[in-house]
Amino acid sequence: MWVQRVIDFTGWEPSAHSVDWDAVERELQIPLPADYKELCEAFGGGTFCDSVSFLGNLEGPMFNLLVRWQASISVNRDSEPYPAYTPGGNGFITWASTEWADQYCWLFDAERPDEYCILARGDSDEWCRYEMSTSEFLYRVLAEKEFKPFGIAEYNLDPTFQPGRSVHRG
Repeated sequence: MWVQRVIDFTGWEPSAHSVDWDAVERELQIPLPADYKELCEAFGGGTFCDSVSFLGNLEGPMFNLLVRWQASISVNRDSEPYPAYTPGGNGFITWASTEWADQYCWLFDAERPDEYCILARGDSDEWCRYEMSTSEFLYRVLAEKEFKPFGIAEYNLDPTFQPGRSVHRG
């Protein structure tokens, strides 16, 4: 339902991206949210409303969730009160960010792999916790003016999606 709302809001024609979720989840050692997978398969990765960068499954570093996650753990970023997720542990994985330095993440615990919440933080570095799906959070950010402090609808940006470009290595 929420994935379809994001599609309808942006007027996007789903592009049927093929993703080897088994390989992705094997590397992360945790299952990703089902609706996130739906978003990836419909959008790939790219930018919503010229402002929200959605990390999906495209080749190259710009819009690739795994590449960005690997970079975050390679620099051993420990954030208080939440560390970056490492396989078998608990912590956050970023799935989107904004041009205003907002960061949208999941908080995972390997001991409870099917339970997660959304964590978001802005320039104040204070984490806000949301008990909702990825696609619901994304829709509210994009479309609801009253979704504070992370909603962008108040800026009257065009409801668009610009796909990222895959980098093909030859």
